[in-house]
Amino acid sequence: MQSTNFNDGWAYRHLARSGETGEQWIPVSIPHDAMLSEPRSPLAASGLNSGWFEGRDYEYVRRFTPGRELAGHRMLLEFEGVYHDAEVWVNGEKRAFRPYGYTNFYVDLTDCVRVGESNEIRVVARNADQPNSRWYSGAGIYRPVVLWTAPSGHITVNGLAARTISADAAAGRARIAVDVETNAVGDVEIMIPEAGVDMVEACVAGGNTFEIDVENARLWSPEHPDLYRMTARFTADGATESDAASITFGIRTLEWSDSGLLINGSRVILQGACVHHDNGVLGACAYADAEERKIRLMKSNGYNAIRSAHNPCSKAMLDACDRLGVLVMDEYIDHWYIHKTQHDYVDHFDEWWRRDLEDMVAKDRNHPSVVLYSTGNEVSETAQKRGIALTREMTEHLHALDGTRPVTCGVNIFFNFLSSIGFGQYSDKKAAKEAEKAEKRRASGQAADRHKAVGSEFFNNMAGLLGADFMKTGAALPFCDWVTRDAFAAMDVAGYNYGIKRYGHDLKKYPRRLILGSETFCSDAYEFRELAKREPRLIGDFVWSGMDYLGETGVGAWEYEDYAPPRVEYGWLTAGSGRVDLTGRPLGEAYYTRVALEQSTGPFIAVRPVNHTGDRHSPSAWKMSDAIDSWSWNGCEGRKAEVEVYARAAEVALLLNGREVGRRALRNDCIARFPCEYEPGVLEAVAYDSDGREINRDQLVSAGGDTRLDAGIEYLGGELAFVRVRYTDANGTTKPLERGILTATIDGAGNGDLLGFGCAAPYNKIGFLSGKTDTYYGEALAVVRRPGRSGGETVLHVTDGRLSTRIAIPANA
Repeated sequence: MQSTNFNDGWAYRHLARSGETGEQWIPVSIPHDAMLSEPRSPLAASGLNSGWFEGRDYEYVRRFTPGRELAGHRMLLEFEGVYHDAEVWVNGEKRAFRPYGYTNFYVDLTDCVRVGESNEIRVVARNADQPNSRWYSGAGIYRPVVLWTAPSGHITVNGLAARTISADAAAGRARIAVDVETNAVGDVEIMIPEAGVDMVEACVAGGNTFEIDVENARLWSPEHPDLYRMTARFTADGATESDAASITFGIRTLEWSDSGLLINGSRVILQGACVHHDNGVLGACAYADAEERKIRLMKSNGYNAIRSAHNPCSKAMLDACDRLGVLVMDEYIDHWYIHKTQHDYVDHFDEWWRRDLEDMVAKDRNHPSVVLYSTGNEVSETAQKRGIALTREMTEHLHALDGTRPVTCGVNIFFNFLSSIGFGQYSDKKAAKEAEKAEKRRASGQAADRHKAVGSEFFNNMAGLLGADFMKTGAALPFCDWVTRDAFAAMDVAGYNYGIKRYGHDLKKYPRRLILGSETFCSDAYEFRELAKREPRLIGDFVWSGMDYLGETGVGAWEYEDYAPPRVEYGWLTAGSGRVDLTGRPLGEAYYTRVALEQSTGPFIAVRPVNHTGDRHSPSAWKMSDAIDSWSWNGCEGRKAEVEVYARAAEVALLLNGREVGRRALRNDCIARFPCEYEPGVLEAVAYDSDGREINRDQLVSAGGDTRLDAGIEYLGGELAFVRVRYTDANGTTKPLERGILTATIDGAGNGDLLGFGCAAPYNKIGFLSGKTDTYYGEALAVVRRPGRSGGETVLHVTDGRLSTRIAIPANA
């Protein structure tokens, strides 16, 4: 089947409620996040889950005229993601319903559109049923739409797949199986130009499998992400028109055993990061450039894998992971049959989970980057008899769909125990009670001064007060094993959320169990890496989280009162839980994990905000430091500074303006902390090996007294340009204590679009769509959609009313 972009020409509006008249239609392009433009309110039923965005229902409409040459052809419309309870109407007739907001689905248009005439596609997306998520979901058609067409005899959608049977890297030989599903009898020509393959085979209607030997095979791996392009051309018997389908695939083997996780026969340790689906200032919009940028950021900061928390990731993200050599654990869902929020997917789960998994596998199976499926996240159902049976059933269903990849599920071991004794984090009763309380607050028009935290908020608050050891120590208790072992036995790989203190014990007690740190704290990175090098059955680790995200506000933030009120309340917008902040800036923790995971020896220097030394901050167990890579703390002369140095070394020394101010031996970790008095100049770290020889050094230089506003293109994709705006000195050194309200405008012949403008502050009342933003530690980010090649360059202007900057953005070539 042939694909055509179907993202332009749409319009949307709020779905009229009872007694309302229809609003005017607003033109939009897809992807589009309708929730991002909604007002935020202290009365919003979703509260801190969504960042206090109001929820509404929406309708989208697009008219199109299929050419007369498509008469008798098959036509399918693919929606990659509509949040949620999507309905698709064609010419006034309801043609599809898909409740899950994170999976792609297809609508058959063949018998309901008129070729040569105008047809109406109408999509309803619901999000007024708040609360329905534990994080910012976004709403509407937030992932791409594609029109698939084919002659009457054709290869079915997702009907072409390749998998590796065997591969010998040394000999350069591989054998692959090619699966072709057709709806008729005929001949198929299979072409793999890079491999010199061009063969014709007879097909029956239905599934056909052909085995092909590939000489001089280039095997895909994280270090060498080599890809092949395959095209299959099918001609049905008696037909005059053929159909074609193409895929990109990689040749690689994947095994899991007592020897660990093996790619092409060599062990790979998953050193990963959990990522949510949103793209910061773009909201939930899954632009391909934004998805690739996110993966590039994760890889450049030392991670070789990502976990799609907690829903299937986009096709664009998988494409980027294939090209860049980043491994993927694609995760299905955040719950099973117990509500975490009142209006989540639970009511549809039993009916739809099999179909959802089928569509996830169909999306993933040609991607060599996908090495694990996860059936869920922190599902306390795994402590129940019904849930244990469901664990096995889901694992077996995935095996039947795709036996080439292992299956796991992220289980919070300690929370499973609490659930088993009636103190669970989630329950249907708690979810209903919270929704009822939210509705009463809305009816009264009065936001509660203080509300009683329940569910994930209660335990997140507790972890913040008691520290990261709260869950890890709880997970080590003997009875936590009793309520997880049966569910773990029903998986290929046991997923431990915050269970690092169980690893050593369980590896001995269960000699055939493979263990994955499916969700972990940043501070565990060094300990994990050292243990994983000795224990091959510990296959990996996924830190929470790789990049900050919208919603679940404040869970990972260390904030001071100059940027946020001490209590997490209305106005907070992000979790604050990222080794990379919401704009993509690496924090000190990112440098720490790069070193801990041995992606760099270091040293790297980061400094906690000197203007807040000794001040209290909002508590969080998901943050180990708020240090950033700056020695520009104007006005803080003479104050105590807390400096962190990250290195794989025997010893590090810290020098300030040429004077040694401290020296630390490194034992059982890769972080050294130094107190010193702040003075401007050059701060330098020197790392030494055990013989006293210098390994490497790093330095930070203070900014000068002059201040300017600077804009630079940080990432230029095919469609989007990401522009970082900073307060700097004349040499381009960032000044984190400079602050202002910035205004961005677009000019130039190109007439590009300003899609988002914002900063990384977890507390943010301005949002990303007004063209204005506060700065956060001296920085902000603009995202501009570039015009087509005939549009000319676009100019972005940014000013704070005192200082200004401009930058030209080239047209899309």
